[in-house]
Amino acid sequence: MSDVIVSRRSVLALGAGAALAFPPFALAQSRIRMVIVTGGTGGVFYPYGGGLAKILSERVPNLQATAQVTGGSVDNAKLLHAGEAELGFSTVDSAYDAIEGQGAYAADGKQDIRVLAVLYDSFLHVVASGDAGIARVADLKGKRVSVGSAGSSTESIADRVLEAAGLDPRADVTRDNLSVAESVGALKDGKVAAFFWIGGVPTAAVRDLATSGQPSVTFIPTEAELAAIETKYPGQYRPFLLPKTAYAGMTADTPGLGVANVLIVPTKAEDSLVTTILDGMFANLDEIHKVHPEARKLALATAAVKTAVPFHPAAEAYYRAKGALK
Repeated sequence: MSDVIVSRRSVLALGAGAALAFPPFALAQSRIRMVIVTGGTGGVFYPYGGGLAKILSERVPNLQATAQVTGGSVDNAKLLHAGEAELGFSTVDSAYDAIEGQGAYAADGKQDIRVLAVLYDSFLHVVASGDAGIARVADLKGKRVSVGSAGSSTESIADRVLEAAGLDPRADVTRDNLSVAESVGALKDGKVAAFFWIGGVPTAAVRDLATSGQPSVTFIPTEAELAAIETKYPGQYRPFLLPKTAYAGMTADTPGLGVANVLIVPTKAEDSLVTTILDGMFANLDEIHKVHPEARKLALATAAVKTAVPFHPAAEAYYRAKGALK
């Protein structure tokens, strides 16, 4: 008999009693469709999410996962909260703002999400045209700068870094809200002098820009701003050294700041689904590691590291049972 294709939300909507209307064998054979919300096509979230969706669909019985392009962390938290997706990617600072209902989430209120796994650290790329005369964040004053997509985690950290450098993010730079791919295009066309991007290393769009050499680019350090940011936003950021081997044309390591990336789920996600996803991930680590260089960093021990955002109860129970969470 062929699989009965049903969505997880439709079964839940029926309620426990109504679900019994399905014959037991039909429920056993039903396939759960799961949406994984990722990010823009030029970043790491999208290929990572696409690879994860493919692996889960192929390796986990009765699970069909689909990756979806989004604006990134902020969109993803809102989609999970609204029940429009089951799994998503986020930076931990954005996820923290989401559960607190602050920053980019102030208008919508607290988002009911939890962490499933810690994945890898992103680097705050501040990329400037080589001929723009920009050597530090304070030099962005009076320049046209892309601060990331509107409401994205990139925009949030860009504003925090600009403030830490003594600039008014709204008055001291001319702001463009562009995705990383759009930012690269704008820098190439001379429409912006620099752009911010919080993403994994290497980020495809940034790699292609650096490799082209048109224009030459400079990676601006942000280590000086980290101390001020840590005082105001404790536990959300950490030092990150971008090695000179990361992108073509770099002649020295660039010290800056990083933020952890996490997989997030709705707080109301079923325990069984959370456990199924985690089992599917850690039973197929070799395949996940092939998806992207940043995916190679996924391991049981590091996935279970606590952050400012609580784990989903079923995820915490999973890590404790595996001995990964003390």
